[in-house]
Amino acid sequence: MESREQIDERFMRRALELARATAGLASPNPQVGCVVVRAGEIVGEGAHIYDERDHAEIVALRQARERGTDLSATTAYVTLEPCSHHGRTGPCADALIAAGVSRVVVATVDPNPQVSGRGIARLRAAEVDVTVGVLQPEARAINDAFTRFIQSHRPLVTLKAALSADGMLAPLASARTARQPHWLTGAESRAEVHRRRHAADAVLTGIGTVLADDPLLTDRSGLPRRRPLLRVVLDARLRTPLDSQLVRSAQHDDVLIFCGAEAVADRASALQTAGVAVERIAQHGGRLDLNAVLAALAARQVLSLLLECGSELNGTFLAQNLVDKVVLFHAPAALGDGAIPFAAGLASPSVLEQSLKRITRINFGADACVAGVLRDPWASVSD
Repeated sequence: MESREQIDERFMRRALELARATAGLASPNPQVGCVVVRAGEIVGEGAHIYDERDHAEIVALRQARERGTDLSATTAYVTLEPCSHHGRTGPCADALIAAGVSRVVVATVDPNPQVSGRGIARLRAAEVDVTVGVLQPEARAINDAFTRFIQSHRPLVTLKAALSADGMLAPLASARTARQPHWLTGAESRAEVHRRRHAADAVLTGIGTVLADDPLLTDRSGLPRRRPLLRVVLDARLRTPLDSQLVRSAQHDDVLIFCGAEAVADRASALQTAGVAVERIAQHGGRLDLNAVLAALAARQVLSLLLECGSELNGTFLAQNLVDKVVLFHAPAALGDGAIPFAAGLASPSVLEQSLKRITRINFGADACVAGVLRDPWASVSD
Protein backbone atom coordinates (compact mmCIF):
# COMPACT_ATOMS: atom_id res chain seq x y z
CA MET A 1 0.00 0.00 0.00
CA GLU A 2 1.30 3.44 -0.93
CA SER A 3 2.22 5.88 1.80
CA ARG A 4 0.92 9.45 1.70
CA GLU A 5 4.38 10.60 0.59
CA GLN A 6 4.38 8.11 -2.30
CA ILE A 7 0.90 9.18 -3.37
CA ASP A 8 1.94 12.83 -3.29
CA GLU A 9 4.99 12.11 -5.44
CA ARG A 10 2.97 10.10 -7.95
CA PHE A 11 0.47 12.88 -8.58
CA MET A 12 3.13 15.59 -8.49
CA ARG A 13 5.04 13.74 -11.21
CA ARG A 14 1.99 14.04 -13.42
CA ALA A 15 1.79 17.77 -12.65
CA LEU A 16 5.47 18.08 -13.57
CA GLU A 17 4.81 16.31 -16.88
CA LEU A 18 2.12 18.86 -17.65
CA ALA A 19 4.49 21.72 -16.78
CA ARG A 20 7.31 20.39 -18.95
CA ALA A 21 4.95 20.07 -21.91
CA THR A 22 4.53 23.87 -21.95
CA ALA A 23 8.13 24.48 -23.08
CA GLY A 24 8.02 27.15 -25.76
CA LEU A 25 4.42 28.03 -24.87
CA ALA A 26 4.49 29.59 -21.37
CA SER A 27 7.32 32.16 -21.58
CA PRO A 28 7.56 34.88 -20.33
CA ASN A 29 5.47 33.32 -17.55
CA PRO A 30 6.61 30.27 -15.59
CA GLN A 31 5.84 26.70 -16.65
CA VAL A 32 3.23 25.33 -14.25
CA GLY A 33 1.19 22.14 -14.09
CA CYS A 34 -1.68 21.21 -11.78
CA VAL A 35 -3.75 18.11 -11.12
CA VAL A 36 -6.86 17.90 -8.93
CA VAL A 37 -7.41 14.56 -7.20
CA ARG A 38 -10.45 13.09 -5.46
CA ALA A 39 -10.52 9.66 -3.84
CA GLY A 40 -7.25 8.70 -5.49
CA GLU A 41 -8.31 9.63 -9.03
CA ILE A 42 -7.39 12.63 -11.16
CA VAL A 43 -10.56 14.60 -11.85
CA GLY A 44 -8.96 17.65 -13.43
CA GLU A 45 -5.61 18.70 -14.80
CA GLY A 46 -4.16 21.71 -16.53
CA ALA A 47 -1.08 23.67 -17.46
CA HIS A 48 -0.39 27.32 -18.13
CA ILE A 49 -0.06 28.46 -21.73
CA TYR A 50 0.63 32.19 -22.01
CA ASP A 51 -1.71 32.94 -24.90
CA GLU A 52 -4.60 31.16 -23.21
CA ARG A 53 -4.13 33.32 -20.08
CA ASP A 54 -5.64 30.97 -17.48
CA HIS A 55 -3.21 29.56 -14.95
CA ALA A 56 -2.81 25.82 -14.45
CA GLU A 57 -4.98 25.76 -11.31
CA ILE A 58 -7.87 27.47 -13.08
CA VAL A 59 -7.72 25.05 -16.02
CA ALA A 60 -7.66 22.01 -13.71
CA LEU A 61 -10.51 23.29 -11.52
CA ARG A 62 -12.64 24.04 -14.58
CA GLN A 63 -12.09 20.53 -15.92
CA ALA A 64 -13.06 19.04 -12.57
CA ARG A 65 -16.25 21.13 -12.45
CA GLU A 66 -17.16 20.11 -15.99
CA ARG A 67 -17.07 16.52 -14.77
CA GLY A 68 -19.44 17.37 -11.94
CA THR A 69 -16.85 16.85 -9.22
CA ASP A 70 -17.54 17.93 -5.64
CA LEU A 71 -14.35 19.92 -4.98
CA SER A 72 -14.77 20.06 -1.20
CA ALA A 73 -12.78 16.87 -0.63
CA THR A 74 -10.12 17.27 -3.30
CA THR A 75 -6.36 17.76 -3.28
CA ALA A 76 -4.66 20.04 -5.77
CA TYR A 77 -1.06 19.26 -6.77
CA VAL A 78 0.71 22.34 -8.15
CA THR A 79 4.30 22.55 -9.38
CA LEU A 80 4.66 26.21 -8.34
CA GLU A 81 3.14 28.11 -5.43
CA PRO A 82 -0.33 29.43 -6.36
CA CYS A 83 -0.18 33.15 -7.04
CA SER A 84 -1.58 35.61 -4.52
CA HIS A 85 -1.65 38.76 -6.63
CA HIS A 86 -3.65 40.20 -9.51
CA GLY A 87 -1.87 40.12 -12.88
CA ARG A 88 -3.49 39.24 -16.18
CA THR A 89 -5.73 36.97 -14.06
CA GLY A 90 -6.92 36.84 -10.47
CA PRO A 91 -5.05 35.10 -7.62
CA CYS A 92 -5.04 31.31 -7.96
CA ALA A 93 -4.83 30.91 -4.18
CA ASP A 94 -8.22 32.62 -3.92
CA ALA A 95 -9.64 30.39 -6.67
CA LEU A 96 -8.56 27.25 -4.81
CA ILE A 97 -10.08 28.57 -1.57
CA ALA A 98 -13.34 29.53 -3.28
CA ALA A 99 -13.57 26.11 -4.89
CA GLY A 100 -13.40 24.46 -1.48
CA VAL A 101 -10.25 22.42 -2.15
CA SER A 102 -9.29 20.83 1.16
CA ARG A 103 -5.58 20.26 0.55
CA VAL A 104 -2.92 21.78 -1.70
CA VAL A 105 0.46 20.15 -2.37
CA VAL A 106 3.06 22.58 -3.70
CA ALA A 107 6.38 21.52 -5.23
CA THR A 108 8.18 24.82 -4.67
CA VAL A 109 7.58 28.36 -3.49
CA ASP A 110 7.38 31.22 -5.97
CA PRO A 111 10.91 32.55 -6.73
CA ASN A 112 9.62 36.13 -6.98
CA PRO A 113 10.92 37.71 -3.73
CA GLN A 114 7.97 40.13 -3.69
CA VAL A 115 5.33 37.39 -3.55
CA SER A 116 7.15 34.25 -2.36
CA GLY A 117 5.21 32.51 0.41
CA ARG A 118 2.16 34.74 0.22
CA GLY A 119 0.03 32.28 -1.72
CA ILE A 120 0.84 29.54 0.75
CA ALA A 121 0.09 31.85 3.67
CA ARG A 122 -3.26 32.81 2.15
CA LEU A 123 -4.23 29.17 1.75
CA ARG A 124 -3.27 28.32 5.32
CA ALA A 125 -5.13 31.35 6.65
CA ALA A 126 -8.23 29.90 4.98
CA GLU A 127 -7.57 26.60 6.83
CA VAL A 128 -6.48 24.73 3.72
CA ASP A 129 -4.01 21.93 4.48
CA VAL A 130 -0.79 22.81 2.62
CA THR A 131 2.27 20.64 1.99
CA VAL A 132 5.34 22.24 0.42
CA GLY A 133 8.47 20.73 -1.13
CA VAL A 134 7.27 17.56 -2.89
CA LEU A 135 9.72 16.88 -5.75
CA GLN A 136 11.12 20.36 -5.28
CA PRO A 137 14.41 19.89 -7.21
CA GLU A 138 12.58 18.66 -10.32
CA ALA A 139 10.06 21.50 -10.11
CA ARG A 140 12.72 24.15 -9.70
CA ALA A 141 14.74 22.89 -12.67
CA ILE A 142 11.74 23.47 -14.94
CA ASN A 143 11.64 27.15 -14.03
CA ASP A 144 15.33 28.04 -13.79
CA ALA A 145 14.89 30.63 -16.55
CA PHE A 146 11.86 32.29 -14.97
CA THR A 147 13.68 32.41 -11.65
CA ARG A 148 16.80 34.05 -13.09
CA PHE A 149 14.64 36.59 -14.93
CA ILE A 150 12.30 37.46 -12.06
CA GLN A 151 15.17 37.93 -9.62
CA SER A 152 17.74 39.75 -11.76
CA HIS A 153 15.84 40.80 -14.90
CA ARG A 154 18.42 38.93 -16.98
CA PRO A 155 18.00 35.85 -19.18
CA LEU A 156 19.22 32.48 -17.98
CA VAL A 157 22.32 31.83 -20.10
CA THR A 158 23.09 28.27 -21.21
CA LEU A 159 26.36 27.58 -23.01
CA LYS A 160 26.01 24.66 -25.44
CA ALA A 161 28.90 23.18 -27.38
CA ALA A 162 29.80 20.07 -29.35
CA LEU A 163 33.35 18.91 -28.63
CA SER A 164 35.77 16.37 -29.99
CA ALA A 165 37.11 13.55 -27.81
CA ASP A 166 40.15 15.72 -27.04
CA GLY A 167 38.01 18.69 -26.02
CA MET A 168 38.29 20.80 -29.18
CA LEU A 169 35.53 22.85 -30.77
CA ALA A 170 36.36 22.64 -34.49
CA PRO A 171 39.19 22.08 -36.98
CA LEU A 172 41.18 25.06 -38.14
CA ALA A 173 39.63 26.98 -41.05
CA SER A 174 42.30 25.62 -43.41
CA ALA A 175 41.05 22.08 -42.74
CA ARG A 176 37.39 22.66 -43.49
CA THR A 177 35.01 23.86 -46.19
CA ALA A 178 34.24 27.59 -46.04
CA ARG A 179 30.74 28.58 -44.85
CA GLN A 180 29.86 24.99 -44.06
CA PRO A 181 29.29 23.49 -40.60
CA HIS A 182 31.67 20.77 -39.47
CA TRP A 183 29.60 18.16 -37.64
CA LEU A 184 31.36 16.53 -34.71
CA THR A 185 28.31 14.89 -33.17
CA GLY A 186 25.68 12.55 -34.59
CA ALA A 187 22.04 12.93 -35.53
CA GLU A 188 20.78 12.03 -32.04
CA SER A 189 22.77 14.86 -30.43
CA ARG A 190 21.66 17.33 -33.09
CA ALA A 191 18.03 16.39 -32.43
CA GLU A 192 18.60 17.10 -28.73
CA VAL A 193 20.06 20.50 -29.62
CA HIS A 194 16.83 21.34 -31.44
CA ARG A 195 14.83 20.32 -28.38
CA ARG A 196 16.97 22.67 -26.32
CA ARG A 197 16.47 25.46 -28.86
CA HIS A 198 12.76 24.81 -28.60
CA ALA A 199 12.89 25.36 -24.83
CA ALA A 200 14.83 28.64 -25.26
CA ASP A 201 13.54 32.09 -26.14
CA ALA A 202 16.70 33.02 -28.04
CA VAL A 203 19.90 31.54 -29.43
CA LEU A 204 23.07 33.62 -29.75
CA THR A 205 26.24 33.32 -31.81
CA GLY A 206 29.06 35.55 -32.98
CA ILE A 207 30.05 36.88 -36.37
CA GLY A 208 32.96 34.43 -36.50
CA THR A 209 30.58 31.47 -36.41
CA VAL A 210 28.32 33.10 -39.00
CA LEU A 211 31.23 33.58 -41.41
CA ALA A 212 32.65 30.10 -40.79
CA ASP A 213 29.51 27.98 -40.65
CA ASP A 214 26.69 30.02 -42.22
CA PRO A 215 24.27 28.59 -39.61
CA LEU A 216 20.48 28.77 -39.79
CA LEU A 217 19.96 28.55 -35.98
CA THR A 218 16.26 27.73 -36.22
CA ASP A 219 14.18 25.50 -33.95
CA ARG A 220 13.60 22.40 -36.07
CA SER A 221 12.22 20.24 -33.26
CA GLY A 222 8.75 20.23 -34.84
CA LEU A 223 7.23 21.15 -31.47
CA PRO A 224 4.77 24.06 -31.15
CA ARG A 225 6.02 27.37 -29.78
CA ARG A 226 4.33 30.68 -29.00
CA ARG A 227 7.04 33.02 -30.29
CA PRO A 228 9.59 32.41 -33.03
CA LEU A 229 13.03 31.56 -31.71
CA LEU A 230 14.96 34.84 -31.65
CA ARG A 231 18.28 34.36 -33.47
CA VAL A 232 20.90 36.77 -32.19
CA VAL A 233 24.29 37.66 -33.69
CA LEU A 234 27.03 39.75 -32.08
CA ASP A 235 28.54 41.58 -35.04
CA ALA A 236 30.23 44.83 -34.06
CA ARG A 237 30.98 45.95 -37.64
CA LEU A 238 27.96 44.37 -39.37
CA ARG A 239 29.90 41.89 -41.46
CA THR A 240 26.99 39.42 -41.64
CA PRO A 241 26.60 38.56 -45.36
CA LEU A 242 23.31 39.53 -46.95
CA ASP A 243 23.23 36.12 -48.63
CA SER A 244 23.75 34.22 -45.37
CA GLN A 245 21.11 31.73 -44.26
CA LEU A 246 20.27 33.90 -41.27
CA VAL A 247 19.50 36.96 -43.38
CA ARG A 248 17.70 35.06 -46.15
CA SER A 249 15.43 33.33 -43.63
CA ALA A 250 14.72 36.39 -41.46
CA GLN A 251 11.08 37.22 -40.87
CA HIS A 252 9.06 39.07 -38.23
CA ASP A 253 12.28 40.41 -36.64
CA ASP A 254 13.32 36.90 -35.57
CA VAL A 255 16.94 37.74 -36.43
CA LEU A 256 18.58 40.40 -34.28
CA ILE A 257 22.09 41.72 -34.82
CA PHE A 258 23.84 43.73 -32.11
CA CYS A 259 26.46 46.05 -33.55
CA GLY A 260 28.79 48.78 -32.31
CA ALA A 261 29.24 52.46 -32.99
CA GLU A 262 31.59 51.85 -35.93
CA ALA A 263 28.99 49.91 -37.92
CA VAL A 264 28.17 51.64 -41.22
CA ALA A 265 24.64 53.03 -41.42
CA ASP A 266 24.17 51.87 -45.03
CA ARG A 267 25.01 48.33 -43.97
CA ALA A 268 22.48 48.48 -41.16
CA SER A 269 19.86 49.78 -43.57
CA ALA A 270 20.49 46.93 -46.02
CA LEU A 271 20.11 44.34 -43.28
CA GLN A 272 16.94 45.97 -41.99
CA THR A 273 15.50 46.01 -45.51
CA ALA A 274 16.15 42.27 -45.61
CA GLY A 275 14.07 41.81 -42.46
CA VAL A 276 16.82 41.79 -39.83
CA ALA A 277 16.54 43.86 -36.65
CA VAL A 278 19.72 45.84 -35.94
CA GLU A 279 20.49 47.38 -32.55
CA ARG A 280 23.57 49.36 -31.58
CA ILE A 281 24.97 48.42 -28.20
CA ALA A 282 27.63 49.83 -25.87
CA GLN A 283 31.22 48.69 -26.28
CA HIS A 284 34.19 48.27 -23.96
CA GLY A 285 37.69 47.91 -25.35
CA GLY A 286 36.31 47.58 -28.85
CA ARG A 287 34.05 44.64 -27.91
CA LEU A 288 30.32 44.64 -27.47
CA ASP A 289 29.27 44.90 -23.82
CA LEU A 290 27.79 41.50 -22.98
CA ASN A 291 25.95 42.86 -19.94
CA ALA A 292 24.30 45.43 -22.20
CA VAL A 293 23.40 42.63 -24.63
CA LEU A 294 21.71 40.62 -21.88
CA ALA A 295 19.85 43.71 -20.64
CA ALA A 296 18.62 44.43 -24.18
CA LEU A 297 17.39 40.85 -24.55
CA ALA A 298 15.61 41.04 -21.20
CA ALA A 299 13.80 44.14 -22.47
CA ARG A 300 12.48 41.90 -25.27
CA GLN A 301 11.22 39.42 -22.63
CA VAL A 302 13.89 36.85 -23.41
CA LEU A 303 14.01 34.65 -20.32
CA SER A 304 16.30 31.93 -21.66
CA LEU A 305 19.31 32.34 -23.94
CA LEU A 306 21.20 29.48 -25.58
CA LEU A 307 24.79 30.22 -26.59
CA GLU A 308 26.07 28.48 -29.73
CA CYS A 309 29.31 30.36 -30.14
CA GLY A 310 32.94 30.05 -31.08
CA SER A 311 35.97 29.87 -28.83
CA GLU A 312 36.35 33.61 -28.19
CA LEU A 313 32.75 34.26 -27.13
CA ASN A 314 32.59 31.07 -25.07
CA GLY A 315 35.68 32.22 -23.20
CA THR A 316 34.39 35.77 -22.73
CA PHE A 317 30.99 34.74 -21.40
CA LEU A 318 32.68 32.34 -18.96
CA ALA A 319 35.34 34.85 -17.90
CA GLN A 320 32.68 37.46 -17.13
CA ASN A 321 30.68 34.95 -15.04
CA LEU A 322 27.62 35.30 -17.26
CA VAL A 323 26.95 31.60 -17.86
CA ASP A 324 24.32 29.86 -15.71
CA LYS A 325 24.23 26.41 -17.31
CA VAL A 326 26.57 24.36 -19.48
CA VAL A 327 25.68 21.57 -21.93
CA LEU A 328 28.59 19.77 -23.58
CA PHE A 329 28.24 17.05 -26.21
CA HIS A 330 31.39 14.92 -26.41
CA ALA A 331 31.90 13.17 -29.75
CA PRO A 332 34.08 10.03 -29.98
CA ALA A 333 36.47 11.37 -32.65
CA ALA A 334 39.52 13.51 -31.83
CA LEU A 335 40.64 16.58 -33.78
CA GLY A 336 44.27 16.67 -32.66
CA ASP A 337 46.71 19.46 -31.95
CA GLY A 338 46.09 22.77 -33.64
CA ALA A 339 42.29 22.54 -33.61
CA ILE A 340 40.18 25.37 -32.20
CA PRO A 341 39.81 25.14 -28.40
CA PHE A 342 36.42 25.05 -26.72
CA ALA A 343 36.84 28.37 -24.91
CA ALA A 344 39.65 30.90 -25.17
CA GLY A 345 41.45 31.23 -21.86
CA LEU A 346 40.17 27.92 -20.50
CA ALA A 347 42.73 25.15 -20.15
CA SER A 348 40.30 22.31 -20.81
CA PRO A 349 36.55 21.58 -20.80
CA SER A 350 37.22 19.19 -17.91
CA VAL A 351 38.14 22.18 -15.74
CA LEU A 352 34.71 23.65 -16.41
CA GLU A 353 32.93 20.35 -15.81
CA GLN A 354 34.55 20.07 -12.37
CA SER A 355 32.80 23.33 -11.40
CA LEU A 356 29.31 22.14 -12.36
CA LYS A 357 26.53 21.30 -9.93
CA ARG A 358 23.31 19.35 -10.56
CA ILE A 359 25.24 17.33 -13.14
CA THR A 360 23.46 14.97 -15.53
CA ARG A 361 25.14 12.56 -17.93
CA ILE A 362 23.32 10.94 -20.82
CA ASN A 363 24.33 9.40 -24.14
CA PHE A 364 22.85 10.43 -27.47
CA GLY A 365 23.92 7.79 -29.91
CA ALA A 366 27.71 7.60 -29.77
CA ASP A 367 27.99 11.01 -28.07
CA ALA A 368 28.15 11.65 -24.32
CA CYS A 369 26.31 14.72 -23.02
CA VAL A 370 27.34 16.36 -19.75
CA ALA A 371 25.10 19.14 -18.41
CA GLY A 372 25.15 21.09 -15.19
CA VAL A 373 24.73 24.40 -13.42
CA LEU A 374 27.41 27.03 -12.80
CA ARG A 375 25.15 29.61 -11.14
CA ASP A 376 22.02 28.34 -9.41
CA PRO A 377 19.20 30.85 -9.97
CA TRP A 378 17.38 29.41 -6.94
CA ALA A 379 20.30 29.91 -4.55
CA SER A 380 18.64 32.82 -2.75
CA VAL A 381 15.15 31.25 -2.63
CA SER A 382 14.18 29.75 0.71
CA ASP A 383 12.94 26.19 0.95
